[in-house]
Amino acid sequence: MKREPSEVAGLVKNARRAVVLTGAGISVESGIPAFRGYQGLWEKYDPMEYAHIQAFLLDPEKVWRMLAEMMDTIVSAEPSYAHVSIARLEEEGIVAGVITQNVDGLHQKAGSKVVVEFHGSADYLICLGCNARYPSLEKVEEGIPPKCSCGRILKPDVVFFGEPIPDEAVRRSLELSASCDLFLLVGTSATVAPANQLPEVALQQGVPLIEINPEPTHFSMRENVHWVQGGASDVFRQIMREIGLAS
Repeated sequence: MKREPSEVAGLVKNARRAVVLTGAGISVESGIPAFRGYQGLWEKYDPMEYAHIQAFLLDPEKVWRMLAEMMDTIVSAEPSYAHVSIARLEEEGIVAGVITQNVDGLHQKAGSKVVVEFHGSADYLICLGCNARYPSLEKVEEGIPPKCSCGRILKPDVVFFGEPIPDEAVRRSLELSASCDLFLLVGTSATVAPANQLPEVALQQGVPLIEINPEPTHFSMRENVHWVQGGASDVFRQIMREIGLAS
């Protein structure tokens, strides 16, 4: 059911084990384009040609033309008010953890401590040959495409199409979702498996769900779902004001 920020503020204030699932929408406000939709990254680059693991294995130099652009954008991005608010709610003992589908590291940059990176992290590069792992900036500064000391072209430590979600990320995400007392869905439609299972875990246990999205999703009108229409930062600004934590 559609709600105003003031109507869901009490749920946030009274929570002690809230879990926040975030998607591309929260980082759009930080200047990072969404992958899907109008002006999304996949409008410019065919994901099957630039973001599938087979495409990377076949022609990593080509894939790195897209990755270099993405990395530049991520490096210069700063956390939005929504990122900062979520970190503050964790500090106040309201949020138990964040599960993010983003790879930009902005939750950590904002100060969040418990963050499950469901799709990996662009902060690191890995070698598919010898399994070496490097900080991205260190290697990208050496040149594009970045190479391992063994000579192989490195891959961002993120989940490409055709790759499974890491077992540990799935385990921790399910654990957080199963033990929460409030679930927040922010900047994501949560339609892609297995991330779409996480809100269901909470709802099946009778836990209320607050959805913050500009447009409705398949969750919006469900029972025990409180949909607040708007951008993440605008909505969090109002919620934080209502609960006395505005900054």
